[in-house]
Amino acid sequence: MRIDSAARVRRLLLREVRSGSHVYMKYNLANSFVLLVRRCILAIARQVCSSVREQAGTLYLEEAMVNYWRTAWCRHLLAVSMALFCLLHNIMDVHARPANMSSLKDKNNPTSKEENEILPPDHLNGMKLEMDGHINKDFHQEVFLGKEMEEFEEDSEPRRNRNKLIDIFSKVDFNKDKSVSAKEMQRWIVEKTEEHFQEAVRENKMSFHAVDPDGDGHVTWDEYRVKFLASKGFNKKEMADKIKNSEELKVDEETQEVLESLKDRWFQADNPPADQLLNEEEFLSFLHPEHSKGMLKYMVKEIVRDLDQDSDKKLTLSEFISLPMGTVENQQAQDIDDDWVRERKKEFEEVIDGNHDGIVTMEELQEYMDPMNEYNALNEAKQMIAVADENQNHNLELEEILKYSEYFTGSKLMDYARNVHEEF
Repeated sequence: MRIDSAARVRRLLLREVRSGSHVYMKYNLANSFVLLVRRCILAIARQVCSSVREQAGTLYLEEAMVNYWRTAWCRHLLAVSMALFCLLHNIMDVHARPANMSSLKDKNNPTSKEENEILPPDHLNGMKLEMDGHINKDFHQEVFLGKEMEEFEEDSEPRRNRNKLIDIFSKVDFNKDKSVSAKEMQRWIVEKTEEHFQEAVRENKMSFHAVDPDGDGHVTWDEYRVKFLASKGFNKKEMADKIKNSEELKVDEETQEVLESLKDRWFQADNPPADQLLNEEEFLSFLHPEHSKGMLKYMVKEIVRDLDQDSDKKLTLSEFISLPMGTVENQQAQDIDDDWVRERKKEFEEVIDGNHDGIVTMEELQEYMDPMNEYNALNEAKQMIAVADENQNHNLELEEILKYSEYFTGSKLMDYARNVHEEF
């Protein structure tokens, strides 16, 4: 087995931190803290024994022990209290290692608005894999609901959600025969994916304006770099002067790693002839690699590079299902790990590995991840129908889609059977 280089380990750590998987490292922090406490206790115990031996000639053993422990506790109380506070602050909400933190991101995270505008998003709607290689847990809902996905998240009232789902069913049922075929579902998936594309184009216009305030239609790497560093809290004028004078930028290691990753991505988005300038279309590819075949290929290379353990630029099943960094502390965490392995194994064998040879090439992974691949859309349509097709007629009826509403919308509808004929 190949030993990872320090650079690769740093890259993986950075990617996990940026995707929210730093929860894993909190577990390691907890373990390290426990070891530290144990060492402190042992050190104090050794001091106790030494002190007791010295006092044994003048004090009874019990009195010597009490005196020493009273002194040691007062001396170390503040340090222990501070350490416990830091530990609880970091791990108070962590109970088990999640298999995919990408899908659990807080949409109202403390990241500045400016930073959100100019950084490539970690999550891409309508993509089967996240930027960090995790399976997109919301993929089915994204390609079924499109722009309406947020309405189901924000509105938990069952009757209104049911009415919305009935309305969606009537739109998917293109020929109005009160059942949805695989072809109809395929057409709908392509349409919803296009909605995500158009939303990305609209967001990109605002993002490009943020990095191109003079409106000349082009942004240099240096201009973008200054804007990024300013969004991270660095002095904009100071950074601009240092870059202009080719001086060393004194930034922390994490920021430097992000800059290097962004620079690589920037030059990949720069269409030939390369001029280190990005126009609005190229900037769209920079933020959303799914909009460009070249950038989609780059995204696939990044994922393979991070999962590939023997550097053959291919993925075996064991590489694809390998667990992320971290430790498991209880049965709940072990169950999550088991689900992670089971889910990725099924996706690898049944979907990604097209020729079933046990190896996924970059070409296979790129085809799997291409959101506008209509063959993929048809396979996805068949898979979605199979989940809810209780009467095995290879179509979906309204009763079936309402019964399996949680799969299609992420929202469970109550009393669907009682109301279905009243509403439709």
